[in-house]
Amino acid sequence: MEQEVGLIGFGEAGSTFAVAGEWGARAHVFDRKTGNGPDREAMLASYKAAHVLGARFLDDALASVDLILSLVTADQALAVAEAAAECLPAGAIYCDMNSVAPQTKQAAAGVIQAAGGHYVDVAVMAPVNPARLSVPLLLSGGQAEEAAARLATLGFAKTRVVGDAVGRASSIKMIRSVMVKGIEALTVECILAAEAAGVREEVLASLDASEKVKPWEERADYNLDRMLVHGLRRAAEMEEVVKTLEGLGTGAVMTRGTVERQGAIGTLGVGTPPEGLSGKIAAVFAGLQ
Repeated sequence: MEQEVGLIGFGEAGSTFAVAGEWGARAHVFDRKTGNGPDREAMLASYKAAHVLGARFLDDALASVDLILSLVTADQALAVAEAAAECLPAGAIYCDMNSVAPQTKQAAAGVIQAAGGHYVDVAVMAPVNPARLSVPLLLSGGQAEEAAARLATLGFAKTRVVGDAVGRASSIKMIRSVMVKGIEALTVECILAAEAAGVREEVLASLDASEKVKPWEERADYNLDRMLVHGLRRAAEMEEVVKTLEGLGTGAVMTRGTVERQGAIGTLGVGTPPEGLSGKIAAVFAGLQ
């Protein structure tokens, strides 16, 4: 028998998955835009185009399914879990695929499990387009293995269970974003200043010349080593970078954070850093206590 699914939220992710998997009438969909607001007609048209079964009320969408996917905006993830807990079938697997903190997912797990459901933390690790059902998914929670099997029947091709603790999958996603989104923000801060100073081509060429491809384990080890040894000096240098950017009027939000972090690590007084990334991390934790 084909897997039926309750789908909460029919924005980019929900509609992309439903269409790519040709779920059709197997998908029982609720989106709050099907109320009486200005978006109602457009949402109903989206349901029709995807051939899914649209529901005006949440309990109608969840009444007969044993697998539920929550794909709403981050600020609504917990509220939706609380609403779903009031009407989900006993024993249903609730896959929370929203991009929220592990603490938020643990709170949502509490209400779902108290209502007799099984909560699974799912982290969507790349944009849903163009990957669609090949988007990498990390799963954690007591029913993660079962959820992975159910998701496979819907066409998801890249699922991986990373543990049985709710919050583990989302921790990986959230902490990874420190680097991914941080690099984006640093890039903008650097390039705007370079453009304003009239030196963009030279800055980019210098970055190309100094960039060496390394595994992130090696990069992290090297970067932390430099901060432990030279953090105070680098913090002072970055203070001058802040002056440069502020003088150009392009902003220095990220760079001011760099000054603070370099200085904090540099003041630990570790001496010669230990060998290996794990040793350096342990030295930092010890110094911060």
